[in-house]
Formats: sequence, structure tokens, C-alpha cells
Amino acid sequence: MFDKTMTFSISGDKEDELRRTLTAVYDALREKGYNPINQIVGYILSEDPTYITTHNNARSLIRKIDRDELLQELVKSYLGD
Repeated sequence: MFDKTMTFSISGDKEDELRRTLTAVYDALREKGYNPINQIVGYILSEDPTYITTHNNARSLIRKIDRDELLQELVKSYLGD
């Protein structure tokens, strides 16, 4: 029944947009005095937007990112692929 592995692919433009958005969210969290890594991880795990500040429209920005794409890019970056 499930004999094929699902693959994800993100274009270069989408990857750049994701990086810019995540950087803007990170910066907004730092400006407000939060630990950006903890807050972003909390958001990724729970999908609860209240982990992200509304400062500089960060909450709206991060909600435009597909969580699967974000996780894919984070794993790819970590593993250097």
C-alpha cells in the first residue's frame, strides 16, 4: 500500500523567502527580549501562534510559512545538504 517514499522539494526562491521570513521573526523576538530559538521551537512543535510576538508583524509572517517546508529546511541546513 505505501511502497513509495514521499519527497519534498522547495525552489530556491521559496527557500530565500523562508530564510528572510524566519530571520525577520527571529529579529522581532530578540527586539522584544524573548529567546528566539525557544519561541520558534515552541511554535513549530505546537503551531500555537502566541509563541511569536506581534511586534513587526512577526506572528503574521510566520503563519505564512508552511511548517513542513520550514522543518525540511531546518533539517537540510543542520545536516549540510
